[in-house]
Amino acid sequence: MTTRLTAQDAQSSLRAHAAAKGAEVHARYGPDLGWHQLHRLLADRACVRYPCELVFDEGPLQPGECAFASPQGAVPEAGFILYVHPYFRTQPGRIPWLVLYQLVAVNYGEFAGPEDAEAFGAAALGIGEDEYYRGLCALADELQAALPAEAGA
Repeated sequence: MTTRLTAQDAQSSLRAHAAAKGAEVHARYGPDLGWHQLHRLLADRACVRYPCELVFDEGPLQPGECAFASPQGAVPEAGFILYVHPYFRTQPGRIPWLVLYQLVAVNYGEFAGPEDAEAFGAAALGIGEDEYYRGLCALADELQAALPAEAGA
């Protein structure tokens, strides 16, 4: 008898793989993933599938968006630019939280969703998914509060 996998099975498998990859990041780059470790991580093809460049530029971001992974060509092998809002430039300890969330799009493409990104980021930081989600929300809220009213509307 052949077992048929459902879309839910595939999504569960992807989330589990993202969490396992995040745990691998945590094991390689330690419990205090900071600015220097982040740059080493971005160059590590065992953890980040395609080349990534970190750029502080709000131009490509949606209003109030903290970060975004933008493909640099028609194929993922061309690499990605990880745009991070310039507001966070002087906060290097917080940037990994934003970048980890975006790395799921780099590693898994359009098949990955927010839950996969949260599973990956939380595991990479060695914290629970709820804590990671609350931390991301706090960063987004802080950015929103710092933006001029017309930019955040």
